[in-house]
Amino acid sequence: MKLLLTLLLSLSVTGSAFAQKRKNPSPPPAKPSASKIPRALPATPTPAPKIPVALPNYDEQTSTRLQIFLDNNDFGPGKIDGQIGEFFGKALVHYKRSHGMPQTGVVDSWLFDQVPETFTNYTITEENLKFIGEAPTEPAEQAKLKALPYTSLLEFVAERYHSAEAYLKKLNPGKNLEALKPGDVVNVPNVLPFEIEKLGESFIKANPAFAKRKVFIDTKERFLEIHDGNQLVAEFPITPGSTTLPAPKGTWKILGVATMPWFRHDEGVLNYGVRTDEFYNLPPGPNNPVGILWAGLNRPGIGIHGTNNPETIGRAASHGCIRLANWDAARVKDLISVGNVVEIY
Repeated sequence: MKLLLTLLLSLSVTGSAFAQKRKNPSPPPAKPSASKIPRALPATPTPAPKIPVALPNYDEQTSTRLQIFLDNNDFGPGKIDGQIGEFFGKALVHYKRSHGMPQTGVVDSWLFDQVPETFTNYTITEENLKFIGEAPTEPAEQAKLKALPYTSLLEFVAERYHSAEAYLKKLNPGKNLEALKPGDVVNVPNVLPFEIEKLGESFIKANPAFAKRKVFIDTKERFLEIHDGNQLVAEFPITPGSTTLPAPKGTWKILGVATMPWFRHDEGVLNYGVRTDEFYNLPPGPNNPVGILWAGLNRPGIGIHGTNNPETIGRAASHGCIRLANWDAARVKDLISVGNVVEIY
């Protein structure tokens, strides 16, 4: 399986995001001519008009309940932190649009009723320790490892409950979350957890039921939408491309989807978009540069993937790819299929 995943990703993952410090590489070969770069199919979508949203000034617990509601219904509000932010408002409008509701910031009480308990407790287990370990920052050192795990139990719990680490600390006053151990109990948002223990190195087969679904990537508003015919079924915040290496606008297709992928770290691709012979194969794990998912497009080196730094979603540039928080990437894999059209605009 490792060999197969490495082969797939050596062909496709090289252009993905990498938010770590890197040494400057030797000058790469000249960029390929335009004639050798795959062209997108015609007809890109027209962006929907931006609708301003004014959310009521909810208190922190009420905001958390609404964030949990949206998250549980596959309309990602970004990390759960009890704050009324940009992606919170976008997720609410998209949810309302998908259900034929007025696209405003007004929230009906029945939405809150879906989250009767805002918080719950999570008890650290011995099994959790399997996902904690060393995660050096240099690719040469990372390549020597068998996995790139979480570096702490706090990071593990924060990602499991889609939360900012700072928010968990606020929810647990008097507790040293930097020194968690099995048996410790942590107060967390009552969101459907991201269970990394259920993932392994594998390819996801095409899903005939989702064959006609389309993925829309809005690089300006920074979100990913999944449509089934005329029905919007999900929306998640993203980080798309950069000024130097922007996400390629146009119409593409998903060629393959892999969970817990290996990553081919090639400085030439990351900095200049040009493949070189100097690279490192980095092992899978939540702190792999592409996180827990790679959905490769028919544009070499470009894909939809997770991240090793969810704090950067929507607020930092990637290297031409579409980056999601790992907890969102895990859901996207269950909502799309190999062969789906991807519109980037």
